[in-house]
Amino acid sequence: MLGIKQEALAFELGDDWNQKKISLLEQKEMVESDILTQVAQILKVPVEAIENFDEEQAVNIISNTFTSNDTSTLNAINVQPTFNPLDKMVELYERMLEQQREMIEKLEKLIEKK
Repeated sequence: MLGIKQEALAFELGDDWNQKKISLLEQKEMVESDILTQVAQILKVPVEAIENFDEEQAVNIISNTFTSNDTSTLNAINVQPTFNPLDKMVELYERMLEQQREMIEKLEKLIEKK
């Protein structure tokens, strides 16, 4: 719902993570508290928002918010993320490019030694 891809979340969690592992994590009934805390920090949401998440209720709130003519509903529910997902993707790509540059530099040094 936040527009964050599994690959991006895996990248943020570290080297031990990949898209498939995130997919399996999403299917778990119970998630270890340390992992849940990390994910919540990355997504910039409270742990409780993940623990108590109800997809049907969230879809209903969003659906009712955008179909309602009652502006008080719009004012009462903040559906704006606290961050811009596009900014997060740009940040991720910049980090990936930096890692790629570092890898190229290391490879060039290795080639020079030979």
